[in-house]
Amino acid sequence: MKRSRTRRSFLKATTTGAAAAGLVSCGESPRSPIGGTTSTVTYESLGVRHVINGVGVVTVLGGSIMPPEVVAAMVEASRNFIDLPELQVKVGKRIAEIIGVPGAMICCGAASGLTVGTAACVTRGDNKKLRQLPDTTGMPNEVIIQKSHRFGFDTQIWMAGARPVEVETREELEKAISERTAMMFFLNVAEPSGRISRAEWIGIGKKHGIPTMNDCASDVPPVSRLRQYIDEGFDLAVFSGGKGLLGPQASGLVLGDAELVAAALKASSPRAGVGRGMKVGKEEIMGLLAAVERYHSIDHDAERRELDARAEHVIRTVGGVDGVETELHIPAIANRVPHVLVRWDAAAKSLTPGDAVKKLREGEPAIAVSQNPEGLRISMWMLKPGEHEIVAARIKELFA
Repeated sequence: MKRSRTRRSFLKATTTGAAAAGLVSCGESPRSPIGGTTSTVTYESLGVRHVINGVGVVTVLGGSIMPPEVVAAMVEASRNFIDLPELQVKVGKRIAEIIGVPGAMICCGAASGLTVGTAACVTRGDNKKLRQLPDTTGMPNEVIIQKSHRFGFDTQIWMAGARPVEVETREELEKAISERTAMMFFLNVAEPSGRISRAEWIGIGKKHGIPTMNDCASDVPPVSRLRQYIDEGFDLAVFSGGKGLLGPQASGLVLGDAELVAAALKASSPRAGVGRGMKVGKEEIMGLLAAVERYHSIDHDAERRELDARAEHVIRTVGGVDGVETELHIPAIANRVPHVLVRWDAAAKSLTPGDAVKKLREGEPAIAVSQNPEGLRISMWMLKPGEHEIVAARIKELFA
């Protein structure tokens, strides 16, 4: 079987295409000069391997790759000192105007947005109460959450001193609301698994005057979702900055009610309090602003056509293997971009999905894909131009 080009030679050939497509960052080598200097600190110098990312925008692989305008904004921001609180307020105002929401602030990743957003709902911006957290004595400190919406990162909510109250039905939700209720939390990606819809959740919150927060960290694209949930009635919505927006990995957005956003900002660094350790530097602030501006100006239809073409190539290449089935998959909520599902009879092929993931990750170049019970799931989103060809060829080789 003819081997595909090596990743090193292939990426060298496609650098120009990557930058032109705007689908990944700058397509530049880690040694490319920025601002007239060249770094000698590289992944290679540490013995850290590059990974072809067929999983998607996940923190464990570094989130996303920043486009050149985002990198340029961060470099420019690094050259001068500024008043950080002033910058936070003015950038938040600018982002709110771009997206079309009442208020916005930049946080240190979506997870930190859950903490400072909860702190805002518990304290309503009272400075004395903010300094008291996570001790919530004398404050409403219960956060109502559907049992099916509990997930590994909801610990960020309880860091603010709140405690969970689990419900499963609308009736249980109504009974759970009391003077101790500070917030109602909704995990957007988990809506299909819960018994209370977004609309019902919002409606009950409005009825009782309880702030509602929606964790929608990975819910762009489409770009309309940045304001959709606030338009629907959520008081706060939290997004990751380093996922679909292709901004700095250590950044996120808290959007929504202007007063609650202002209270969340008061709970964050550089101020003292529960968010002090969740620092967002001037570089990340300006980088995410550039990412938001870029995201509202790029041709999303052209980007989708490119991703569809990548998926079609993988399906055509891998689906041609006897006994292997492929399918285009586009998630309904989070990471709503083309993925390819690959399925086969593990016994017949003497290859389990776990073995396939391991072989791809340990091979050269290293390829990361997701495992599911029947096979693999490959995201087209964070692949650099041409890497889908390498992925397809390597997966086909697994069954040779």
